[in-house]
Amino acid sequence: MPPPIDKRDASRLFRDRLGQLLARSGLNRSAFAAGVGIDRSALTQLLAGEVTRLPRAETLIRIAAEHGVSLDWLLGLSQAEDVTAAIKQSLELEEAPDDRGEPLLESWHAEAAGTKIRYVPTTLPDLLRTEAVISYESRENKRTLTSRLDEAQGRIAYTRRPETDMEICMPVQRLHDLKSGTGIWTELPEKARQSQLEHMAALLEELYPSLRLYLYDGQSHFSAPYTVFGPYRVSVYVGDMYLVLNAKDAVGAMTRHFDNLIRAATVQAHEVAGWLQDLAARN
Repeated sequence: MPPPIDKRDASRLFRDRLGQLLARSGLNRSAFAAGVGIDRSALTQLLAGEVTRLPRAETLIRIAAEHGVSLDWLLGLSQAEDVTAAIKQSLELEEAPDDRGEPLLESWHAEAAGTKIRYVPTTLPDLLRTEAVISYESRENKRTLTSRLDEAQGRIAYTRRPETDMEICMPVQRLHDLKSGTGIWTELPEKARQSQLEHMAALLEELYPSLRLYLYDGQSHFSAPYTVFGPYRVSVYVGDMYLVLNAKDAVGAMTRHFDNLIRAATVQAHEVAGWLQDLAARN
């Protein structure tokens, strides 16, 4: 079972959501309070965080009903605020983006700005790939090389923002395969593979500690590719589709899975740049 929510966290989440409703309503505090059956002073106390307990159930129900949101959203238990959220499945399917419109991942990254991003890549981390590797991996992809290059540059720019906190976990064997030209890398020229290792080492050294890469033993631990976008959602990549988990419990479970990968790491984040340099230098 997930750990219980601290009452201070629950109160803070409720206060944030209540403040959003007040701002969106366009009402002053007196009118807003009257509309949900409380007095202005009680509303002021709730917004100021002077008490850590939540309002009575009937007050919560009136607030949610009056402003057309779900109780789960109001209490910070869900990111879906519409009133049908309670009957929605926590697992949704989203088609992976093509070259039309803003990619889903960009909007999810923007939403999670200032929170921790946890990422298990499909092959190599998107933002750490060279143009040659992006081109090599784009051969069977519906998106054009230009769009994938632009996305990689945008992701690097995102990582350079001062509020960025990103962790990446991947199997160490994948980098050994890259060095030796085995597995998925059999058709990638040696020079391109060498450049990729050196490029990764340089970027990781530059971006640490905002960006931290951990390497775990893929023979003893397994993970599908996924990204945890702060407390908001998890996207699991399954080719041309994302399985999107929005429920708070599911996001917490995937966060704990990621943390277990970090605990199992055989190469720690502060060591990876040097480890890659050594790997690239081997004959």
